[in-house]
Amino acid sequence: MDKVLGLLRLKVRRGVNLAVRDVRSSDPYVVLKMGKQKLKTRVVKKNVNPEWNEDLTFSVEDPILPIKLIVYDRDTFSFDDKMGDAEFDIKPFVEVVKKDVPDLPSGTVITRITPSRQNCLAEESCIIWDNGKVVQDMCLRLMNVECGEVEIQLQWIDLPGSKGIQFAAST
Repeated sequence: MDKVLGLLRLKVRRGVNLAVRDVRSSDPYVVLKMGKQKLKTRVVKKNVNPEWNEDLTFSVEDPILPIKLIVYDRDTFSFDDKMGDAEFDIKPFVEVVKKDVPDLPSGTVITRITPSRQNCLAEESCIIWDNGKVVQDMCLRLMNVECGEVEIQLQWIDLPGSKGIQFAAST
């Protein structure tokens, strides 16, 4: 608990136009990795536009570690097929959380992150103040595949008894 700065809740919302890996569809699920931590959504059967709406939570010790997202197609009699991947940094999000933003009107945009070669964003991503919390919605374009995007949301959770995000080294 000494090293933990806080929790990062990732809401894996949905997949859009994912690749077909079975005869006519796919049975997708998402795996998220941060350092040694690995989290997984449930499988959505026969759907290339799955709705997961699942909350997964990482304990954050090092906010410099990127998060790797991989989409797989569940197969019964063989290895699961990879349906693309994406990687993103939480540094911009953590920097906003560290600022200790004053109480703003809900929906206020704090900062914007534009798509670039250094991130997998499919469109501009806004970090906003939402009902007393810092939240970031992201639409990630999958790499190493012919098509597909995954929509996620980041939210920071302070942990009582943890070091706190203010003690994270600035980059």
